[in-house]
Amino acid sequence: MSVAEEDHLTIGIIGAGSIGSTIARRLSRQGHDVMIANSRGPETIDEAALRTGARAVAAAEVAHGVDVLIVSVPMNRNADIAEYVRSAPEGAVVIDTSNYYPMRDGSVRAFEEGVPESVWLSELFGRPVVKAWNAITSQCFDAKASEPGDPLRVAIPVAADRDADRALAMQLVEQTGFDAVDAGVLAESWRQQPGSPVYCTDRTRAEMPDWLAAAEKERVPKRRDLAMEVIGDYVRGGGDATEGRFLVAINRASYS
Repeated sequence: MSVAEEDHLTIGIIGAGSIGSTIARRLSRQGHDVMIANSRGPETIDEAALRTGARAVAAAEVAHGVDVLIVSVPMNRNADIAEYVRSAPEGAVVIDTSNYYPMRDGSVRAFEEGVPESVWLSELFGRPVVKAWNAITSQCFDAKASEPGDPLRVAIPVAADRDADRALAMQLVEQTGFDAVDAGVLAESWRQQPGSPVYCTDRTRAEMPDWLAAAEKERVPKRRDLAMEVIGDYVRGGGDATEGRFLVAINRASYS
């Protein structure tokens, strides 16, 4: 399946935070039938996520009959929603936007031993997974969408084991206002995890392949933790770490 073949997809989103809500607005504006759910009930979902036509539903319903299921929750909450992911139709494409941060999620042995995050999630869900929309700050995702052909258009890497799944996810990324870059299979998706040169650094399509190739697996978690330490110090000193340009600058300085 591709967007070209099926102009109006049924899309479920689990997670109504900044990334999930922005995806809901952008894809519903493209004419897709979008449902969004969180753990607290449809009545708690911010109206901003629904302003272009997305519908708030219960988490137990969000995967019913979908063509695409987007999971946008903190890494430590994925086990809680695994049953909903497993209830999606067999042919549905599952897209993961999450990232592992030990200080928030607790230590996960598989990640500490180098298992790529989305490989682990694929095993948890019992479903093939695409990794997309994880390598951009929520601030930049909200503010930096632009039209195709813009030479400064920010790119987002997309990794998956199945070519058709990756192609569909890349088309959806493009519809949210960013260039999509083929980042290969899930075994290589550590190249877009926190600490990598493409993670929250707003690379363009032309820049992205070289920076994906430049990632060093042993150094990625060290650089992730270094960036978090710098950001933590900045916040403790009274700084505002929610500004997108600051986060991009810190990540570029730490990772490249």
